[in-house]
Formats: sequence, C-alpha cells, structure tokens
Amino acid sequence: MSVPSNREPVAVGRPVVPDGYGLPENNEGLLPWSHVEERMAAAKNYWIATANRDAKPSVTPVWGVWVAGRFYFDGAPSTRRGKNIQQNSQVSVHLESGDEVLILDGEATIFQQAPDRALAEQVAAVYTTKYAQFGYSPTADQWDQGGLFEFVPHKALAWTKFPDDMTRWMLG
Repeated sequence: MSVPSNREPVAVGRPVVPDGYGLPENNEGLLPWSHVEERMAAAKNYWIATANRDAKPSVTPVWGVWVAGRFYFDGAPSTRRGKNIQQNSQVSVHLESGDEVLILDGEATIFQQAPDRALAEQVAAVYTTKYAQFGYSPTADQWDQGGLFEFVPHKALAWTKFPDDMTRWMLG
C-alpha cells in the first residue's frame, strides 16, 4: 500500500564519488523519486544503522512502513537501536539488495507516548496490510506507551545499474 508523500526532494543529481567510478558526467538516466517511494513502501525487511554517542555502530533488520515520506518501525526503546537513537538521532536505512541499492540518511525519534491518533491508525493500517500474512497486525493503541520510531530522511542514494543511474536526492 503506497501512501502519497508529503516530502519531496529539493535537489536531485549525481552523488559525489572519487574519480574512476565511471559515473556519467550528465544527469541523463537519473532515477525518479517515485523509485524511492515505491521501494520503501514495498520492501519487507529494512536494515537500520545506528550509533551511540561514542560512534559505536549497530545494525539491525526490522519490519517497517513508509507513510507520507517517513519510515516507521517499532520495538522497545530498550533495544540497542532504541538506546542508540536516544543518544544519537542520526540513522541510516538500507534495503536488502546490494544490486538494486537504496540508502537513506536522516534522523529518527522515538514516540515516548501515543502518537497522534490519526497517524497511529494510518501506520497500523499500513503495517497490517503489509505484514498480516506474517502474523503481525498492530492496532493504533499499541504504541500508546511508546515504542514507535519515526525516521525522517534528509538524503537518499539509489541505483539499479551501477554506476549508470546512480542518483542522490537531498530533502528539505
């Protein structure tokens, strides 16, 4: 289930890479932002990369949902990722493929109490549509005491045919 985004890129172009990567010099063949939206909405598993305040990294696979240009995932704030996000909100999200790559960098926060009811209902509905077949159907009140994470991307990088369509988006 894809929900229209309310976050649009403010800049799109090629990433900055060292010489020798064979990156095209023009912007022909860039991927559209809809590529990011569709892949984030459709993926089953996501890798969440966090670091604590001392920059000790941790990577965790999670289930999650893409709603209105933001990524939501859940779990106890006492998990390693939860503790790290409380100390350092900078997070990267990566999909599983190393061939059709999608990496997002941004900030994550943990709802310490119930999110806005309309948001909780929307997130729960998208989770249910996506994961009920795997036995997970949260209700909107599941996060009333916290445990819902919100990731807001600031930058995205993707490619399906390296390096020909490498595309970087900067978000406002």
